[in-house]
Amino acid sequence: METESEPYVRLSTLRQLHQVVADLNTARSLADTLQTVADGVVAGLNYELACVNLVRPDGDLVVAAFAGSSAAEALITGRVGSRASWDRRLSMGSGWGDLRFIPHTEGWVLMDDDVPQWHTDGPAPRFEDEWHPHDRLYAPMYASGSGRELLGVISVDRPRNGRHPGPWGQEALQMYASQSAIAISNARLRSNMQRALVRLEREQQALRASEESFRQAFEYAPSGMAIAEMGGDQHGRLLRTNDALCRLLGRPASVMRRYSFADLVHPEDIGTLLRTSAEGGRAELRLGRRDGTYVWVSLRNSVVADTADGPRFLLTHVEDIEERKRHELQLAHRASHDALTGLPNSAELRSRLSARICERPAAAGTAVGAGYTGYESGGHDGGYDSARDGGYGPGYGSDSGPGYESGPGHDSGHESGYESPYEHEHGFGFEPANGAGPYDHHVHIVAPSTGEVDDGTKGLAVLFCDLDGFKSINDRFGHHTGDAVLIEVARRLTTGVRDGDTVARLGGDEFVVLADGLGAADAADLAVRLRNAIIPPIRVDGRAVRVGASFGIGWAECGMTVEEVLNSADQRMYIEKRSRAKVHRRAG
Repeated sequence: METESEPYVRLSTLRQLHQVVADLNTARSLADTLQTVADGVVAGLNYELACVNLVRPDGDLVVAAFAGSSAAEALITGRVGSRASWDRRLSMGSGWGDLRFIPHTEGWVLMDDDVPQWHTDGPAPRFEDEWHPHDRLYAPMYASGSGRELLGVISVDRPRNGRHPGPWGQEALQMYASQSAIAISNARLRSNMQRALVRLEREQQALRASEESFRQAFEYAPSGMAIAEMGGDQHGRLLRTNDALCRLLGRPASVMRRYSFADLVHPEDIGTLLRTSAEGGRAELRLGRRDGTYVWVSLRNSVVADTADGPRFLLTHVEDIEERKRHELQLAHRASHDALTGLPNSAELRSRLSARICERPAAAGTAVGAGYTGYESGGHDGGYDSARDGGYGPGYGSDSGPGYESGPGHDSGHESGYESPYEHEHGFGFEPANGAGPYDHHVHIVAPSTGEVDDGTKGLAVLFCDLDGFKSINDRFGHHTGDAVLIEVARRLTTGVRDGDTVARLGGDEFVVLADGLGAADAADLAVRLRNAIIPPIRVDGRAVRVGASFGIGWAECGMTVEEVLNSADQRMYIEKRSRAKVHRRAG
């Protein structure tokens, strides 16, 4: 089971990995790219040593870059290993996806082959997955396409934690090797194109000779390329696109000439495109396909001239990064969500709560009604509606990250009562210390009255749920049954709330529901409905088991910390659990 710190470690690793992958695109030459690949393994993947072996034209592999040890770098950089020896190594050991791991128990047969290698000193392993000084781990780099041409091999040594990489580390290294292969291919392509551009600028005869070379590189490049007008009334219009870009966007070249990138970019990314400079500009954004979907791409611009004094054009390299973005989203989701139930985990719950409350409590007598107008639609107040098949009022957006996204018909500005996490963290929109200021758009969250008189206030309810009788099921039928019960309870809780609400698992059999725009009676009604949804039998492997649930209702208020909010709901849950236990004892 994950420890509470693992999501933070994974997020930190993801940030480091994202940075080193981004650095691959900043290298100016093939040599810089190769060294950046080696340095990225050490800086972002937590290995102490890394070596990049590059396939030469004759098929053998040369040590092209090294990171982590100047002594080892001086010893083996520039040395060559035969392709036959490398093929032998890549066919041995255990396959972790595309990775190849050769344990020290098998690696002794490789000691005398001609592959350049270094040896580290260290004690023998004390447990099964501890790294041995003679263990070998290789990450092959393949060119994109169906042929899977080998470009080179990244070899790593001495993980900083001293253990064999787990599934998380294996996937990160494999993804990094894939991105490194793309960067090396692109570095070679850029190098060829730069040489062609130099020849274009020198003389007319060289211009005609190199134009064909440029055409070949442009037309048959594995990634998308485009030439656009620069300046004038038609600035940005696409003049020419290669086959790879047409296939990527599902549009023929004749149709592409009707557009500019500004016509194809996702509306949310238009600002990113406009901020991208023509000379050496880079951006990651989404372009529209013919079928209406969008694909993530990396754009890199350079300016070329038809002749020395002629018009200039914009050459844009378009790289498909959909797979990398998908991996990044998967890694981020794993770091912020519970592996068993798929619900947001404790760290994500705290992040969403923190995004809604500020450190200053609402001033006495502050009008809070306007703070919830952003959640109203069609005359509804957004509260719990017991007359609508267990539903809530309309106008709630989907649960898509920290904070809440307003639904259709809602104002997405500050008037909706929503404050972005970035504003919350940096204090944007808060009034000065003296309480005055025209830019205070943050609406303080306050708790509704829990007395007999409903004051009409709507607040952010925090429902702390603890399952009753779960431990006995776990002890009697085993963890498999217990896990199935938790998954079903998570499903029932998620089904019983609105799209804009958050259902999170803290761990064990504890869950938390965040529901905004509720009054005290609404929250109590919601707790009853969720408890009744959990009570029906749950069938696991042909048997029916039952669990109960105790709910404690707390309220998030500005001026409280996240822990205070959760502890308040937790204490109310235990009060309810004890009171219900007393009732059962008296009834018995």
